[in-house]
Amino acid sequence: MTADNSTKLSRPIEVLPPAGFALLAALSLFWGLNWPFMKIALSEISVWPFRSLCLTVGGSALLSMTVLGGGSLRIASREIRPLLLCSLFNIVGWHIFSGYGVSLMAAGRASIIAFTMPVWAAVLGGIVLREHLSWRRWLGLALGMTGLAVLIGPDLGTVGRTPWGAAFMLGAAVSWALGTVLMKRFTWSLQTSALAGWQLLIGSIPITLGALWIGDWPDPAALSREALAATAYVLIVPMIFCHWAWFKVVSLFPAVLAAVGTLAIPIVGVLSSGVILGEPVGAREILALALVCTALAVVLILPALQRRTST
Repeated sequence: MTADNSTKLSRPIEVLPPAGFALLAALSLFWGLNWPFMKIALSEISVWPFRSLCLTVGGSALLSMTVLGGGSLRIASREIRPLLLCSLFNIVGWHIFSGYGVSLMAAGRASIIAFTMPVWAAVLGGIVLREHLSWRRWLGLALGMTGLAVLIGPDLGTVGRTPWGAAFMLGAAVSWALGTVLMKRFTWSLQTSALAGWQLLIGSIPITLGALWIGDWPDPAALSREALAATAYVLIVPMIFCHWAWFKVVSLFPAVLAAVGTLAIPIVGVLSSGVILGEPVGAREILALALVCTALAVVLILPALQRRTST
């Protein structure tokens, strides 16, 4: 997952093409559906080889799209170390932690915890970038933590039961947040698709080595049709199409509108997991989802709206 600090978002919302809204709706739907399909794939494929395949295919596709679009893949020497550091948290940490998290807990719940990322990024931004920690950021953190407590509180109260899935997903969200903050810390000459593609490929190296060391590679002939279809979906739609569509949305829309679009992803994740996997969607899930979405709105959307109305 990457951030683009060079994309200009100055186009007025009134002149945005309808295709942009269609892409935003497609992102919310397809990235939300990614959670139950990833759960299906990981039920038969181990985390390390699955993530190795996803990152290799996704990174290669994004770099190929960059070249076909006339872009450059050259990495400036001053950007090599920052790129390695960002890849560690943005790619390796996120993909390994979230892979284990989804495999150990309900996919809908995992998506809720994952999208506490912007709240953690807001807090880490104050530490790493010395940004002001406003009352909105503290309120967003409190709301996000309350949402987590609603989800995993009863499990913590059960003797002998440790919510490892939630712990892994929390680690994934914090790792993604730190990677996002570090992206803002450095200046990049690479265009967005090349920057994302290189991070995916760099992150694939230690994950592929880990998969080779573990040696738990699946036999494609032994996989069910459901697992094969779910893997194909994850590779083609979220890893390739959704990354491209996100870059396009960021280039067309104001940041506040893009942020609003991300709020729908965990909602789709929870509902689609209930339909596809039969996961329960009860009061705890709905309350936690509402708290996390409110936290995102407080941290991301309200400040952006206030800035737009004051200019």
